[in-house]
Amino acid sequence: MSVATGQKRVVFDFEIDFSNGGGLQGQDFRLDLHGDDIEDAALADYIVRDLRLLMVGAVRIRNKRIIQEAHKRAEGDG
Repeated sequence: MSVATGQKRVVFDFEIDFSNGGGLQGQDFRLDLHGDDIEDAALADYIVRDLRLLMVGAVRIRNKRIIQEAHKRAEGDG
């Protein structure tokens, strides 16, 4: 049985606007997923928290897909 069996990751593009100006973009960004799916709002919260961003305005999630792939973080990280 593969290590990746049952483990999923979410792959997506994102755009983040900061309330004090500027922004951040990511393409084909991957995060470990605990479950079968994640809503865009929850994913936006996850990426902001994971990157420890402050003063975030709008977050847009695009091209989201779920893939079966082994998690990359050790249990308890993040």
